[in-house]
Amino acid sequence: MIASLLIANRGEIACRIIRSARKLGVRTVAVYSDADAKALHVRMADEAVHIGPSPARESYLVGERIIAAAKQTGAEAIHPGYGFLSENADFAQVVLDAGLVWVGPKPDSIRAMGLKDAAKTLMAEAGVPVTPGYLGEDQSPERLKAEADAIGYPVLIKAVAGGGGKGMRRVDEAAAFLDALDSCKREASSSFGNDIVLLEKYILSPRHIEVQVFGDSHGNVVHLFERDCSLQRRHQKVIEEAPAPGMDQATRDAVCAAAVRAAEAVNYEGAGTIEFIADASEGLRADRIWFMEMNTRLQVEHPVTEEITGQDLVEWQLWVASGEPLPKRQDELSITGHAIEARLYAEDPAKGFLPSVGRLEHFNLGDDGRIETGVEEGDAISPFYDPMIAKLVARAEDRQSAIGGLEEMLAQVEVWPVRTNAGFLSKVVIHENFKQARLDTGLIARSAEELTDYSIPDAVLLSAISWRLEEFMAAEAKRDAAVSPSGLFGFRLNGTRAPARLGFTLNGEQHFALVQADQVAEGWQWDVAIDGRTEFLNIEALPTTYGPEAETQPQGPILMFSGGHAYQVSFEANRGNVGHGIADGALIAPMPGKVTSVDVSGGEQVTKGQRLLTLEAMKMEHAMVAPFDGVVAELNVEAGAQVQVEAVLARVEASGE
Repeated sequence: MIASLLIANRGEIACRIIRSARKLGVRTVAVYSDADAKALHVRMADEAVHIGPSPARESYLVGERIIAAAKQTGAEAIHPGYGFLSENADFAQVVLDAGLVWVGPKPDSIRAMGLKDAAKTLMAEAGVPVTPGYLGEDQSPERLKAEADAIGYPVLIKAVAGGGGKGMRRVDEAAAFLDALDSCKREASSSFGNDIVLLEKYILSPRHIEVQVFGDSHGNVVHLFERDCSLQRRHQKVIEEAPAPGMDQATRDAVCAAAVRAAEAVNYEGAGTIEFIADASEGLRADRIWFMEMNTRLQVEHPVTEEITGQDLVEWQLWVASGEPLPKRQDELSITGHAIEARLYAEDPAKGFLPSVGRLEHFNLGDDGRIETGVEEGDAISPFYDPMIAKLVARAEDRQSAIGGLEEMLAQVEVWPVRTNAGFLSKVVIHENFKQARLDTGLIARSAEELTDYSIPDAVLLSAISWRLEEFMAAEAKRDAAVSPSGLFGFRLNGTRAPARLGFTLNGEQHFALVQADQVAEGWQWDVAIDGRTEFLNIEALPTTYGPEAETQPQGPILMFSGGHAYQVSFEANRGNVGHGIADGALIAPMPGKVTSVDVSGGEQVTKGQRLLTLEAMKMEHAMVAPFDGVVAELNVEAGAQVQVEAVLARVEASGE
């Protein structure tokens, strides 16, 4: 067994590798850039070496510095994780030439699968089914157009050196082909320095099925069954699961056998993934599943395979790299249960999924399920690297139970002030099509409007009001006043108790509420109208999680977490039954209602607190009073008028203006 291992990566995968290495008694060495000087993987490793400035191209992608760090620390082997240098055949060769162990496939295997066109040709020769398309050397626009016409639209243009969704265009009709080809080639040349493309038949109901394979230096190759990675946004995986829903045993046997043939064709060693595209228009069928590409490394989603097989794939990697045979034979591997993984990103879905950076002042992912992360509370999310901060993995005996487990995990996510996609993920896992396994790679795009609806739920608004009321009562208690609601809402107008007007800002949005308390047999009933919507409120019955500010600063901003979303609430300084005037003297309708009386005329002199008009809402009358001494400069309503929330009813100018 390797005695010491340098991990040429960062974040959650570096931490993941360290944990498995530690179980095997392997000493670990971390590398880090300026931005990662205090990162979790640095703190976890037995030793750490600084390798350069924050940008990856000046640190994690500089192979010479990785090799030097290994030599400096006496590390015997290098594990590349995923991303960065993990599929760089030239770097793998440099590692071997330096007398070090490369924890990954041989450089020749990486090269063989590195270009999509060559890989597909190789797979077809090995008897692996490939998607109908064109892989020829003739790259003239005329030849490519003719081949696309022959394949039939829609077709997919793909850069042979592409990845991450770049260098890819769907073309639905012949007239659009040449423009799409030109655009694809420009992007491919800019991103990869290679503008060669291939053509594929575009699958209208595509599912992304991949098979985990593993080989050793003794000629053994096994598969560890399949995963479904169909839930994608802009060609990036969002949620992965194993096994694939709807996969019968005959189809599984055929697809997994094809994956093993693919690995054997390149004399594969170590962990790899054979990716297939399936036409799921008639369910999963062996004759409608085709090879796409091979990832010659450990995958981000490998934990779901570990959860259903009971195997540690990083341990397998270290055994194989040490020259040992695979730990299990094919007949010793089986599927138990179902596992689903969600990728938690530091990004703001409300702002087009822009990455969110900064310090994790509050960071709690709960205690359920399996959590793979590379950060802790107090760490910083850097703008220099991938924004994934954790993977949440739920396992259960069946798929529906696993979905429920993941839903619970996402509900427990509390992150602030960095934004995350937890709320978006929560909406995905409870989406009916996902629950019913009606999957394809376009599901998220088709459901984008409902999955990215970030309107604030009424439960959260009511929770904010409950905190405001408790704040009022606490303030009354300090003044030795009556703590009961009657003490707060005792002001009467024409024999009717006047409601309190409460204002607060929730995630930058201003909200207004009218609150009235009435004594009932069980105690006090609160009638609340938030932004014009009437609700019944029982303070004790609101199930919302609160952040630390709520415990330490009840008078200031508080945090609330619900459904994976984070909410910050700030309260207005004014309290109770005072009028609705603001700095410029405007009287704003706090909710829709009817003007029952107008007591002044335009141009009339008024004094502070004088009633100007009365608004009836929630079956209660509410006095609108002058905020200060002045003159009625604007009167926009008359008795009997129906008004909407935040309408300017009148405006008072201070005397002397």
